Order: sequence, then C-alpha cells, then structure tokens
Amino acid sequence: MTPEQSPLGKPAAYTEQYDPSLLFPIPRNKARETIGIGAQLPFFGTDIWNAYELSWLNPRGKPQIAIATFYVPAESPNIVESKSFKLYLGSFAQTQVESLDALREMLKRDVSAACGASVSVRLATPSSEFAKLKIEEFEGLSLDRLDLDADVYHPDPALLKAALDEAPVEETLFSNLLKSNCPVTGQPDWGSVQIHYVGPQIDHAGLLRYIISYRNHTGFHEQCVERIFIDIMRECQPVKLAVYARYTRRGGLDINPFRTSYNLPMPDNARLARQ
Repeated sequence: MTPEQSPLGKPAAYTEQYDPSLLFPIPRNKARETIGIGAQLPFFGTDIWNAYELSWLNPRGKPQIAIATFYVPAESPNIVESKSFKLYLGSFAQTQVESLDALREMLKRDVSAACGASVSVRLATPSSEFAKLKIEEFEGLSLDRLDLDADVYHPDPALLKAALDEAPVEETLFSNLLKSNCPVTGQPDWGSVQIHYVGPQIDHAGLLRYIISYRNHTGFHEQCVERIFIDIMRECQPVKLAVYARYTRRGGLDINPFRTSYNLPMPDNARLARQ
C-alpha cells in the first residue's frame, strides 16, 4: 500500500465493467509521522474530491452522466491514489445501474471501504444541477499582490514569521501560486490555498515565500495541506487556523483538502477559475 505499488505512472488496462478492486488505498500515517503528527490529530477536516468523468448505463442501455463529489473525512486512515480512483470510475462506463440512488450507494460503499471511514457522495446531474454550478475565487486578501524576490523552492518553515508580542488579528489570506509535484510521476500539481487565522499577525511576505517554497516539493495534495497547517501552527502560533486548498483537476478529478483547528462549516465547493 505504497505509491510505488499503485497504478500511478504505469501503463494500465482500462476496463469499462464495474470493478471496485481497482481502488488503491494509501495509509495517511506514514506521511503524517514525518511532520510530527501522531495518532491524536491536531486538526479535523475533509478532502473534497470532484469527479467530472463519471458515466454509466441505465437499465435500457442508455448512457448517463453526472459530476460526483466525495467528502472524505480527514480522520480516515487511508487516502485513495488518484489514478486508481480514475480507473475505478471508468469501470462504470459499460455497467448498467438501476438508478441514481443505486449508483450513489455503490460509490459510497466502495470508496468508504478503501478509505476506512464513512464517505459522503453527492451526484449532480445535467437535468437538475449543472446549470446551478458556479465559478468563484477565494475570498480574502491576495498574497500574490506582493512584489518580492523568492529563491527557496523546498518547504522551509523558517520563512514564516509572526508578530508574537503584538495584539492578535483575524485575517483571511490566499494565494494562487501553490505548486507541488506528484511523489511518483513528478508531474506538477497546481493549486490555490486559502488561510484563515486568529492570532499573532503573520508576515505576508514570509507566508507567500513559504507557499512558493513548495514548488519543487513532492507530496500528495492532502499531505501538502497538512504540512502547511502544521508549519503555520508551530511557527506562528495562531489561536485558530484553517487551511483550504483547491487543486486543478487531472484525469477528470480535482482534490481539495480542508484542515481546521476549530469548528467551521464545510467550505464552499465552488470551482475556481483554473479548475
């Protein structure tokens, strides 16, 4: 159950007949241990997966389509490797499914089993919801407005600074300059990240340089967001912290991890322009 053993970066035979065994789980604990996260998580949250290439046959053989959204709890012991997820979803292409509810239950059962926790599934269909889908941009103050030099391209928490001896503030900041790389294929993962916090004011230039420092880093989306959360918490000591990243899609899937130290509602799943 390591990325090297997954179908990622390898030739794969695509099947269009339903096959839940294609899902390849990867334990979260190993990556978490490397950044000092133990069994007691310092956050809670969700990984939001949007799947845009889902199609199946109804009982009369007519193709159907939908956009599927999966909500995977951060406390689940496993993530699902993204190519295996794509292969699994592709296996519905020539599979007859009785109804939309039946499809939702199949997806929920299979992905929950792979992740080791209960996963919520929503299906948006052309007839009822496609016209309601919208594109937004992150709220808050853009860090990308800053004109600065940057020359660190591996995560360096020393870039983070905060006014620890001053009165606390509350801010929402975001950047569209997040980039990391797949730990198996080396392909780039492009994303945007939003940071909301209450606590000592974080130095904006240092935070932007820190986000830029992920540019040559290898790690899955969920792992990068958790590292960002831990580094900000340790270096800047906020009283409250939430980190939400939205990555551009690959293979018809986008992954959007959300981590928070306090009780917040589920973040908006509206697509960003690049998604």
